[in-house]
Amino acid sequence: MSSWPADYRQAWTLATRVQRQGVGLHSGASTEVRLQPSSRPGYWVGWLDQPALPLQRLAPSQVCDTRLCTALQLGERRLATVEHLLAALAGCGVSQAEILVDGEEIPLLDGSALPWVEAIAEAGLQLVGERPAPPSPAVPITLSQGLSFAVALPAERLRLGAAIEFPQPAIGRQLISLELTPERFVAEIAPARTFGFRDQVEQLRAAGLIRGGALDNALVCDGERWLNPPLRFDDEPVRHKLLDLLGDLALAGLPRAQVFAYRGSHGLHTALAAALAAAPLPDPAALIA
Repeated sequence: MSSWPADYRQAWTLATRVQRQGVGLHSGASTEVRLQPSSRPGYWVGWLDQPALPLQRLAPSQVCDTRLCTALQLGERRLATVEHLLAALAGCGVSQAEILVDGEEIPLLDGSALPWVEAIAEAGLQLVGERPAPPSPAVPITLSQGLSFAVALPAERLRLGAAIEFPQPAIGRQLISLELTPERFVAEIAPARTFGFRDQVEQLRAAGLIRGGALDNALVCDGERWLNPPLRFDDEPVRHKLLDLLGDLALAGLPRAQVFAYRGSHGLHTALAAALAAAPLPDPAALIA
């Protein structure tokens, strides 16, 4: 695409369908995803291998597991690792789309949202009209879990921030904050890849996780160094955390708020998405005042 939407005020869908295939991070299984236009607001999931099942609109209430990914329970079926795809759709300005899946996990591709951005650019965007009122907290929302916390503050525009702190010197402390637009998402957040730690690989695989993880789809930290440099950004880990935050928030729709997560996790992000979805909208008269 030559240009992306200027902001998130209008509703956009895809202009045509597009497909991608790849390996799931945790299952290690090959899965296929078809993205296609939708006439209805929100993100709707259906199944390429069970086309008779009705499509279901995604919502924070469907979250069933948040260990190293966000997994949803959709009727009798489970769909894991939805966050990178949802971040790409929401970040690029796509507010409504149908996601048809063959399998139980969204493919990891290169570990970032960039391949999904490229798929969206291949399909093109179609303007639908004005976007429905986004989640917008009337009062601050704060959630915490141990040393981690996430906060959403009333704001006129979407601003996202994230901070991480790891004992490994290759990562250490990192902070990012930006007023999000589709162009900034594509350039500054989408390319950031998921990351993990060498000393945790065998334990996670023994637990049935990261079976599809590899050096070509995840950054691997070994204390003071990365096993597979170069990084795409000096602070690529915190940018990926922001990507995860965005993808999890997309379950409720992009909020009109200032959102910040310190040492965030999928559990904390999706709990904040649920709180935003349930929060009363501000009084329009108060906003004018």
